[in-house]
Amino acid sequence: MQGAGLTRLESFPPGGQALVVGASGGIGAALLAELEACGRFARVTGWSRRAGQIDLEDEQSIARAVATLDGGPPLRLAICATSLLHDAGQQPEKSWRAMDAATLLRAYAVNAVGPALLAKHLLPLLPAEGKSAFAALSARVGSIGDNRLGGWHAYRASKAALNMLLRNLAIELGRRKPEALCVGLHPGTVDTPLSAPFQANVAEGRLFTPAFAAERLLAVLEGLRPEDSGQVFAWDGQRVEP
Repeated sequence: MQGAGLTRLESFPPGGQALVVGASGGIGAALLAELEACGRFARVTGWSRRAGQIDLEDEQSIARAVATLDGGPPLRLAICATSLLHDAGQQPEKSWRAMDAATLLRAYAVNAVGPALLAKHLLPLLPAEGKSAFAALSARVGSIGDNRLGGWHAYRASKAALNMLLRNLAIELGRRKPEALCVGLHPGTVDTPLSAPFQANVAEGRLFTPAFAAERLLAVLEGLRPEDSGQVFAWDGQRVEP
């Protein structure tokens, strides 16, 4: 399975600009490498909080970063590859007894509010004609209809909120720029620090390398059409249930 080829993104007009936010993470770095290799874009840019280029918890930081795109090639593709499941300060909740306000609010800030504010500043830069897209990494666990296990309250709820925000943004974007897309992408379980503590129960063949995940997500974007805007799609091209 893990041998997908380079996606050329030929459905996007040539000569534009591609942007990856969260480019220091496993998936973000792989997406950046794939976009640089595909040769479709005149400029490929990567931003990360680690490198001090952008902080999605600070809208002024977002605005300053986006301002640097002025005067460059038209923005054809922007991918928000950031996500918070756990870190030194918090872990996914296994029960409602573990919920607290600080954990919930931080998950919403990073997983929903940050990408939404990024979209607020980037969507106006998408061209009025020709295919373009804003995409954000979502997760199947953010699907309300697909939730059979419960738990992971902050992560599930913040990704569900992201999915709703992407849907809202897509409706407004479609009125202004009918050929532009705004979508969520579920990469599957990828071998990164985000998933590392939870890989023991992953089925054989379902733990993906970042390079494979990046190839698959770009292939999904390549095949999307305007009527797909506002939806969430998994790495295999299947639509994730709301």
